[in-house]
Amino acid sequence: MSSVSRPAAAPASPALAALAARLGDERLLRPARHGAMLAMAVYVAGLAAGIVPLAVDAHAYWAADPLRPYHPVVLGDFDAYFYSPAFAQALWPLTRLPWPLFAAAWTILLGVALRVAAGRWFGLVVVVPLVAIDLAMGNIHVLIGLAVAAGFRWPATWAFVLLTKVTPGVGLLWFAVRREWRRLAIALGATAAVVVVSAVIRPAAWTEWIALVSGPTAGGNAIPVPLWVRVPAAAVLVAWGARTDRPWTVVVAAWLALPALWWNGAAVLVGLVPLLDRPPRSPGPPAPGPARSAAERPRA
Repeated sequence: MSSVSRPAAAPASPALAALAARLGDERLLRPARHGAMLAMAVYVAGLAAGIVPLAVDAHAYWAADPLRPYHPVVLGDFDAYFYSPAFAQALWPLTRLPWPLFAAAWTILLGVALRVAAGRWFGLVVVVPLVAIDLAMGNIHVLIGLAVAAGFRWPATWAFVLLTKVTPGVGLLWFAVRREWRRLAIALGATAAVVVVSAVIRPAAWTEWIALVSGPTAGGNAIPVPLWVRVPAAAVLVAWGARTDRPWTVVVAAWLALPALWWNGAAVLVGLVPLLDRPPRSPGPPAPGPARSAAERPRA
């Protein structure tokens, strides 16, 4: 079971529920989890030994100078760094490691994040091709998905989204549409606090970052739909989801609003698992509690 708390999710159709019940049998899921963990351990060992030449996206995080991380780049350039100064500064202690050890440690972090997000489904989710590719590349899409899912309970996790990929922050419209002003304030306040601390270290880096991300970053998308089309569509999706109590729309919108829409970006969708998963309950009478009105029940 995933450890990320979730709001009410829509009930599955009978056919999907039956399929989930068959796939969700612990006799399948437990060995799948154990096998996936063993495979990841072997992969991490290969990274640490320098015999697996992957984690190419993570190399940009390792190579970024936390004080001067920006230089003229375009999307697709090797070691192109586009995230905020705060991200580079936060990783600075880890980047003191030699590259193979950094790649191994970073992949462990991504694996733990995926384990938390996917919960009991980890062994099956990790072999989904686009998720496996994203892990091998070392991008942060899994972390984005986990941050979005966790943000329903801990809104401060949105700071990670806003200070890295930025545009998936359109998901914060969920709080605005539902007038959950306190949660919105926590998300924005946590982001502002990180910015202030980071700016104390080197204010000019923030000016450089804003100039970089607001300028042309040619390089294209694997899925050729421009950002100016995708972000408004994501906003509409979140607004609809907020009005109809469909939290999964926020995760989908975060994926849709990625600044560069590559195929492995679909790994963001691992954030759907803790929102939609309904682990089987032990047999027994239902726990007593107040009945919910039809308006309070989650909708499909």
